[in-house]
Amino acid sequence: MSDTTIATPLTALVGVRHPIVQTGMGWVAGPRLVSAAANAGALGILASATMGVEQLRSAVREVRSRTDAPFGVNLRADAGDAADRVRIIIDEGVKVASFALAPSRELIARLKDAGVVVIPSIGARRHAEKVAAWGADAVVVQGGEGGGHTGGVATTVLLPQVVDAVDIPVVAAGGFHDGRGLAAALSYGAAGIAMGTRFLLTSDSTVPDAVKARYLAAAVGDVTVTTKVDGLPHRMLRTELVDALERSGRTAALLRAVRHAAAFRRESGMSWPQMVRDGLAMKHGKELTWSQILLAANTPMMLKASMVDGRTDLGVMASGQVAGVIDDLPSCAGLVDRVMAEAAAALRALPRPD
Repeated sequence: MSDTTIATPLTALVGVRHPIVQTGMGWVAGPRLVSAAANAGALGILASATMGVEQLRSAVREVRSRTDAPFGVNLRADAGDAADRVRIIIDEGVKVASFALAPSRELIARLKDAGVVVIPSIGARRHAEKVAAWGADAVVVQGGEGGGHTGGVATTVLLPQVVDAVDIPVVAAGGFHDGRGLAAALSYGAAGIAMGTRFLLTSDSTVPDAVKARYLAAAVGDVTVTTKVDGLPHRMLRTELVDALERSGRTAALLRAVRHAAAFRRESGMSWPQMVRDGLAMKHGKELTWSQILLAANTPMMLKASMVDGRTDLGVMASGQVAGVIDDLPSCAGLVDRVMAEAAAALRALPRPD
């Protein structure tokens, strides 16, 4: 265990040893990875969107059985059963609720009244300003380098904008994988960093070894952004399947979406009406067609094919651009220790004014 510590507003807010967050990646951030990250001194975030409600309760209890350290749960604020999931977080004493989309003012208030720290992820300054005004305790700011659903503004441009705009702790995400990145984020005024792909590529991650090998073999240029999976910009590894999706026509995409929607309904236990409500909620004012709404069902099932079943020929692999510079599979403890030692060394090496 590293004795290198850097206290920041994030560590004070959530009670972790180190200003590092392991993000809530669907099918990846399960109890084993989350508890390993938490035991290493980082904030582990359990991904709940791919779980049923009772699966979430069991997963939270499993994490609790593996660690005494604080951890969080990532939620979809627009899910039809969001209230039930919030109740589990409160009842089970989870420290942090994180959100991929902005939660409502009422949802933030309910969580905060129960003592839960609320940390939404945002991709634009105006979104950070909105959730800060509604009472969010901190924000994760993801630049365009980040994996999964992403925007077009680089972290180095977006991060300082948000730091200057809000008075709550800002966690930087998108492009981080080592201690130099943590030092850089702190220099920008961030309170810590969040990493997804870097934690996916650890020995504690349950992602199949063959899939990890595909990530390790990727160059920076092998990570692309496509809208063909679910109609929204999605950063992932370029594969033969992704190339085929890019070439596919509207009819083929719609048939695939219907097939995957049915599979996700069976997997999640959701009813068709629930799925329609969630699909409608995803519109968020965007001019999405019904085909695009149905295509949203591609995301969980095509990710599961790779991240759980190891079928890279049938699934997709969400990835940050940093996959192209990662070449090892440390444990979470080894990774966090290394990042903290590198960050301390980088900060010591900065020139000091006379």
